[in-house]
Amino acid sequence: MKTVSSVTLTPKDIFKLVEDELQEVELALKTEGYSAFPLVDDINTYLHDGGGKRFRPALLLLSSKLCGFEGKPAIVLSVVVELIHVATLVHDDIIDNAGVRRGRPSVNARWGNQVTVLMGDWLYMTSFYLALKLKNFRVLNLLIDVTRKMVEGELIQWQQYGRIDLSVEDQLEICRRKTAHLFSGCGRLGAILADMDEQQEEKLGTYGHAVGMAFQLTDDLLDYTSNEDTLGKPVLKDLEEGKITLPIIYLMERADQKEQDFVRDVVRTQDFSSANKKRIMGLVQAYGTLSEVQNLAEEYARKAKTVLLDFPDSIYREALLNFADVVIDRKN
Repeated sequence: MKTVSSVTLTPKDIFKLVEDELQEVELALKTEGYSAFPLVDDINTYLHDGGGKRFRPALLLLSSKLCGFEGKPAIVLSVVVELIHVATLVHDDIIDNAGVRRGRPSVNARWGNQVTVLMGDWLYMTSFYLALKLKNFRVLNLLIDVTRKMVEGELIQWQQYGRIDLSVEDQLEICRRKTAHLFSGCGRLGAILADMDEQQEEKLGTYGHAVGMAFQLTDDLLDYTSNEDTLGKPVLKDLEEGKITLPIIYLMERADQKEQDFVRDVVRTQDFSSANKKRIMGLVQAYGTLSEVQNLAEEYARKAKTVLLDFPDSIYREALLNFADVVIDRKN
């Protein structure tokens, strides 16, 4: 019986395998994003100078190498998925009225909502312009499907802002659409570039989806367990913005009526005083909801690893096996 390898690669080891390609991606994010219109160029430079771990490009590149493909199209599509991701973040910050992104003023805080909406649109169009150059309908169909699902996820989340009665499945569906589908697409794109059959493409899509779920659940968890300096934004910011994630959903299933009423009133009145934040933190810890979210993220990571066992052993399979752990071991 096949088993998960015990080889442990550090994040540095993993990213080292695609280091040269990621450097090309960084350069392309700025050069392909160049515009003769100075405002667009300024904002694009600001966005990409802000950093980012490039998890999605790394996943796409590693998936491509796992399937035996290396070449310029993998660089192009890595740029494409990162642009789609950044466009989503730009629009998210407007919806959430967020003033900080990665420890710096968000684009909307610096340039205003009207300009930021248009910049997000420009990023989406630039990503599809680049993808179109490859003239691969499998790629275009996938990217369009993923982007539509991501936007639908944002619409669903917007409709449910402040709803304290969300079910676990409601929230997991948001995670799937907002995050997991793009991760899944990164895995599938690697298989498509290598001209793998649909079964192999589907397996890498399943791997990426599970990693994406683990990634988003960890993000939701960090809102409660990290600190502002590490996270790059205030803790409990998601809750303040009306995003009811699993730590609170689990809490509302277990808390007594008085505690439920307290949480409901805080969310309804937006009274996020230090005392109220401290009490909410105490409740999620007392009821063990943070541990439950962590366990669920780890379960998705295990699922991702299991899918990879159908692929031949290689350094790239080892990297992807360990990649599943990296996304849940993050501190920011």
